[in-house]
Amino acid sequence: MIDNGRNPRRTPYPWRVVIPVEDSTDPRIADYVRLRDVDLRKSLEGGRGLFLAEGEKVIRRAVAAGHRVRSMLMTAKWLDRFADLAGDEGDVTVYLVSDEVMEGIIGFQVHRGALASMERRELPSVSEVLRGARHVVVLEDLVDHTNVGAIFRCAAALGVDAIVLSPRCADPLYRRSVKVSMGAVFSVPYARLKDWHDGLAELRDQGFRLLALTPAESAVPIEEALTGGRTALLLGSEGDGLSSRWLSEADRAVRIPMSREVDSLNVAAAAAIACYLLTAPARG
Repeated sequence: MIDNGRNPRRTPYPWRVVIPVEDSTDPRIADYVRLRDVDLRKSLEGGRGLFLAEGEKVIRRAVAAGHRVRSMLMTAKWLDRFADLAGDEGDVTVYLVSDEVMEGIIGFQVHRGALASMERRELPSVSEVLRGARHVVVLEDLVDHTNVGAIFRCAAALGVDAIVLSPRCADPLYRRSVKVSMGAVFSVPYARLKDWHDGLAELRDQGFRLLALTPAESAVPIEEALTGGRTALLLGSEGDGLSSRWLSEADRAVRIPMSREVDSLNVAAAAAIACYLLTAPARG
């Protein structure tokens, strides 16, 4: 039905409730407000157990991964396109807005059709995501959501089995991470360490060899350290790199050989190269 608060009427779509919204401050769309305010989004999304997916491809990948749609925010032209997401009972609420109101609500133009408020699923334990894995990436304190999303995307493309996050690492389900990853955050299993100081011991106990990626000249070229077996590649934060604690915990420090007096790469670019080398034998 169209619910405008006065004369509800049935819609020609499978959606049971379509709510026109004409005011960007309407409290019913609180899930979607101020998407560029990172601190606010962390509070809202963590407290409500939700995350936002933007665009058809990402929304569908989230649904396929088992996340339930709480509601959707879209313009009228997308109602038919997303009709199959209404659910068996049509119980997914749609907030219907104009292009102008959409931009006013979220602060920028949405070119991918719609936003969906999705329910988070409980994260698996580290031991669960490591089970059966051979190639793992471990992220220490990466706080840039764009880099986290990019690393998930290359990990998915290159056959990395799982990703392990340090306790302070950025949220892969933050809108920017999801968008940059093109939904790859839903296809690569990941877990978060509970303990930064001694967390790597769990990987070593499960037979992983720990390779710390660093631009240090004392590190060996990464190709020389890839000996097969279960391998975990450690990547550090964008500015400082890996902590001295994690560097000392690693079995080997490895680097990507570079020329032209370039001493380092963006962490996402370095991850792509290292993951390609790490997983090359498995790809044949």
